[in-house]
Amino acid sequence: MSEFGALSVVPPLLAIVLAILTRKAVLSLFLGIWSGAVIYTGGIGIVRTFEWIVAALSDEFQATILVFTLLLGSGVAMVWNLGGTYAVRDWATERLDTQRKAGLAAWALGILMFFDDYANTAIVGSAMKDVSDGLRISREKLAYIVDSTAAPVATLGISSWVAFQLSLITEGYETAGVAAGDRPSTFEVFLSAIPFNMYAILAIVMVVVIVGTGRDYGEMLTAEHRSWTAGEVTRRGAVPMQDVATELGEPPASTPRLVNFFAPVGVLVVVTLATALATGGFSATAFGSDLLAGDATAAGGALWDAALGAAYEVALTIGSFAMVATGFLLGKAYDVFGVGDATEYAIDGFGIMITAVSILVLAWGIGEVISALGTGEYVAELTVGTVSPSLLPVLVFLVAGVIAFSTGTSWGTMGILTPIAIPVAWQVTGGGAAGHTLVAVMVGVIFSGAIFGDHSSPISDTTVLSATFTGSDLIDHVRTQLYYAGTVGVVVAVLLLVWGVTRVTPFALLLLGAAMIVGLVYLLSEFDAKRRGIEPVSVDEPRAEDPTESVDGTTE
Repeated sequence: MSEFGALSVVPPLLAIVLAILTRKAVLSLFLGIWSGAVIYTGGIGIVRTFEWIVAALSDEFQATILVFTLLLGSGVAMVWNLGGTYAVRDWATERLDTQRKAGLAAWALGILMFFDDYANTAIVGSAMKDVSDGLRISREKLAYIVDSTAAPVATLGISSWVAFQLSLITEGYETAGVAAGDRPSTFEVFLSAIPFNMYAILAIVMVVVIVGTGRDYGEMLTAEHRSWTAGEVTRRGAVPMQDVATELGEPPASTPRLVNFFAPVGVLVVVTLATALATGGFSATAFGSDLLAGDATAAGGALWDAALGAAYEVALTIGSFAMVATGFLLGKAYDVFGVGDATEYAIDGFGIMITAVSILVLAWGIGEVISALGTGEYVAELTVGTVSPSLLPVLVFLVAGVIAFSTGTSWGTMGILTPIAIPVAWQVTGGGAAGHTLVAVMVGVIFSGAIFGDHSSPISDTTVLSATFTGSDLIDHVRTQLYYAGTVGVVVAVLLLVWGVTRVTPFALLLLGAAMIVGLVYLLSEFDAKRRGIEPVSVDEPRAEDPTESVDGTTE
């Protein structure tokens, strides 16, 4: 148990509450870190405050992600100045002429970018932002779609998430004292846990329901009504995390070309994947030899092992650098700009990421505070003890959500809870087949709760990056997404309670959960719209020529 007790929860909660109330993310995060330093030192704590902020930069993974973010800003600037953004906007708007089509396209693209949540937010957000603006989809809505098809998808497919999850399963069993010969394979446990990762699955379903029906409620209904009727894709007074058009000006390219968008983005994806496999020890020669020998199992196993062992943060950095280099080459090839101007554009691209980088560093600084005060361990040990097996899944889900919300890290939450929850599950069942079953459930609900809390937290890096690449105000993104994340969270809690009592197959519960989400979206949107005196459904018709033209044909 943390020596600081309940005080260990104060810094992250102070930062979150201040961020939501004041909409000043940077100030709120700094004050959260400072309050932690005061608690930790018992004094003014300003020196410790900056030591924690600097410590966040000394972590190799986090420093690499910062370099990736800055390089990606340069890549975005290259695409913009090449006219690629305009080209893809013009191309897409001819085909995606309704909000529903654009929303479903963003959702589908998010599913396809399953290999990494950071790359997912960057590619989908950058590709769809101008298209959704043209259709008067609020930036808050696009940020929600992107955020809900990033981490949830990554935790279900072949990605860095899965590699981390497999290592935690092994650690949990070892902590429980179960010998390797007395337990299923780690991958078997992971597969059994997938149906219990209910939040990730139902969050993806929720996006389809929201986009497909066009119904909204809570602050998202306000945002969508504003965007549709007034043509304001961001709230007046909002501070978008990224505003390319304002910061970079009109692109010098006179002829928009699709290749100037798809080539840099394609290079980013291909080089990232290739580098990831290379860092995971993949050998193209050995892979080809296995295929020629007809040993598809060995070839597939080698590919799988390389994907799990990859250093994705390094791969993303190399991929984003290749994206920038492609911009240099295309600028020269099409005589849009020379090397000198390209260099200036690359540096300008760093600038559009400064807000995101600042918030990421401070969010990681909060992570240093949480680690020093033992916040996660305090919450976990306070709540997860010897409880009834029927209540354990829903309790662990809620605790994981609280930890992830207050710490802003889903991976950290998984790392804290797994070594605690798996031994508890093994103990309360007495081991054996029942123990293995409940262990798989624990794995699934820990991942599920971690993503739930992470989605709801303004100090989460994926939340920050989703707002960044869609050009949304960070706190507006959090406030609008909270209603939808909360809805899915409540449904999951109910389903886990039902499972605890009945032990019904989780696949049936997922179908029930999807039906509950459809019903709740309809009821809540109707109730909220009637309360406000507006329509609950956006008018899903082809785009108006004048973005300030309201749905009734008058101009604002």
